[in-house]
Amino acid sequence: MGLKNPQWYRDSLRDGRRIYINGESIPDINENDWFKVAIKNGAEDYNYTDPATRPIRVYETEDGTEAHRIFKVPTSLDDLDKRIALTDITSGVTGVTAVLMALYNIKDDVAKVNGQYAENIERVYKYCRDNDLRADQCITDAKGDRSRHPKDQDDPDLYLRIVDRNADGIVVRGAKLHITSASLVHEQTVMPTKAMGPGEEQWSVSFSIPTNTPGIKIANRAYARPDLSPVDYPHSSHHNSPEGFVIFEDVLVPWDRVFLAGEYQLAGPLAQSLGLWERIGGLQAMVNGAKLMVGMAQVLTKYNGINKAGHIQEKIAEMVFHAEMLRMALEHSIRNYKTTPTGMVYPDPIAINVGKYYGASHYHKMVGLLHDMSGGLVVTMPLETDLENEELSKPLRKYLYTRDDHKVDDRVKMYNLIRDMTADAYGGWKLVTELSAGGGLAAQRIMTLRGYDFESAEKMAKKEAGIID
Repeated sequence: MGLKNPQWYRDSLRDGRRIYINGESIPDINENDWFKVAIKNGAEDYNYTDPATRPIRVYETEDGTEAHRIFKVPTSLDDLDKRIALTDITSGVTGVTAVLMALYNIKDDVAKVNGQYAENIERVYKYCRDNDLRADQCITDAKGDRSRHPKDQDDPDLYLRIVDRNADGIVVRGAKLHITSASLVHEQTVMPTKAMGPGEEQWSVSFSIPTNTPGIKIANRAYARPDLSPVDYPHSSHHNSPEGFVIFEDVLVPWDRVFLAGEYQLAGPLAQSLGLWERIGGLQAMVNGAKLMVGMAQVLTKYNGINKAGHIQEKIAEMVFHAEMLRMALEHSIRNYKTTPTGMVYPDPIAINVGKYYGASHYHKMVGLLHDMSGGLVVTMPLETDLENEELSKPLRKYLYTRDDHKVDDRVKMYNLIRDMTADAYGGWKLVTELSAGGGLAAQRIMTLRGYDFESAEKMAKKEAGIID
């Protein structure tokens, strides 16, 4: 019970979980190079001794004990502000644990349908909080032929489903894809991927179980090799968490860990609740990323002596507009929070979805502007090994020089950062996930249309036109 430490986290991963990467079974991911960066970042989240970050990372529960702030159910504006601040000091497995907030967010609605499910949500939440465990958000199904409903697929397992029920619990089969940090968390927390309808009861399922539960296998894919040079890859060498393809092969889920088992009416609300909390983290990352992109453009154009050129100023201005729109959307969502009947507060869903949509739909353009300002050296800058080569070092540095007050090494570092962030393995991953993480653009459009106040907009238009209902 209580707060753990980095070594405890590392040891907790030695629990018999079935992990695979590059076609190999990994008996201990602590000893596998592909996971070392991710585990290092995950362990750092268990560092509660740093006086600079402890006030943000730790809070006092209603029981008087201490817990990680990721488990703090927000009940005030200050709680939301600190939760946003938390994302700036953490990296690794903390962010995905937001799934527990999604469940707590919808707990009241779940209780109206099945009180036992609501009690299970509360129990699992407190179990994870009091034992300092981390959970992922298993939501995206394989989906098969996407023009068909789950019940109409050639293979019914293409959406995770209940295949049996007994006195001990439910038995589930299927897979969940694109699950960030799946191999590095303690709990696999499954949510419906979409709303379900009559006849789709067996696919209407939600639960949370330990990662080492028999029948769970996780295949991993990482965007960055484990041997990257910190000079050539200033970001990827320090931030890399494998994505998990989580397979459930007739897994028994005890009844006290089930949140949904057939009540299809709850599938949509559960999926939407997770989408909100997932997009909050996504929007926060976009805010930070957009500001970083402005900084990279500003610094590099200064190094290249073109920062005052009119066309450069226009491009940087567009990037600033992008960054500020995202920042204001996040700020608006926090300042205009909503409240559940039991007092939990959460950011305004409209602002979150609009901000996430705007950021995702404009990201590729911002990257294009940055590349246009940077030129070909983004992808042709010599590697660290070339710059340190006895025969190459002097001529390379000679021709990478711009002026005395700009160090060649600093210019190289900035080009490497831009390439790593936007034009290499991580950059490719980012181009895809910026659009798809938290649901694609269509998901944000749907949620915005569902939540927008069309009634008052129509009244305004009719009043202006002189139409009387």
